[in-house]
Formats: sequence, C-alpha cells, structure tokens
Amino acid sequence: MPTKKPLIAIVDDDQSMREATTGLMRSLGFDAEAFSSADHFLAFPRLRDTDCLVTDIHMPGMSGLELHRRLVDLGVSMPTVLITAYPNENLRARGLSPDIVGYLEKPFGEQELLTCIRSALERHPR
Repeated sequence: MPTKKPLIAIVDDDQSMREATTGLMRSLGFDAEAFSSADHFLAFPRLRDTDCLVTDIHMPGMSGLELHRRLVDLGVSMPTVLITAYPNENLRARGLSPDIVGYLEKPFGEQELLTCIRSALERHPR
C-alpha cells in the first residue's frame, strides 16, 4: 500500500513566491497546495489534513501570525513555518510557540525550508 505524501500548505500573497515554493515542495515528493490568502486556506476542505503550513507573515487582511492563532483557536495544531521579506525580532518573538517550527527570511534557501519542514513532520507526526 503506498504511503500518504505529507500535505504542505503554502499561504503567500506573492504569486511568484507561492508558485516557486509549491513547485519545490512537489519536486521533493510532498503533496502541496497553494493559497493567496489566509481566508482561502481556512476554507480549504482538507485543512485538518494539512501536515505543515508555510505562511508569509505580512499579507493583506489576515497576517500569517494571525492565521496561526486562528488555527489554534479552532483547535487545529499545525506545525507552521513563518516566512517574511521584512524580518522583525519583535514579530519573531511574538510568533514563538510550540507549533512554530521555523522563521525564515526571504529569500531563503531550499535547504533551510526543507530542514524546517522535516523538523515539523518529525515533531508532529500524523
């Protein structure tokens, strides 16, 4: 019986970043879905099947940090990698929680992201 591929959700309002990250995840053997906003992700029918969330912090509407908090409020424990083009130590410190498994500054390397995702999958196996 084939093993289920981990599902990685990418939430970023930057289309090129979203497409590049989704393509990378798929090329590495993950199942990946992309969303242009937090609200689109929250409406995803497979939300609770998501193994790891990669989300931009700064987005119009709901930020990546607010999205993570909304998931916690909904009772959904999901390992999350926060990404940003505007690093801020205050935001980084506020984002620290057991489910935040990475904080990456754009542009980040493939290996950095993969390390975060593997850590997420090891710490939060389904």
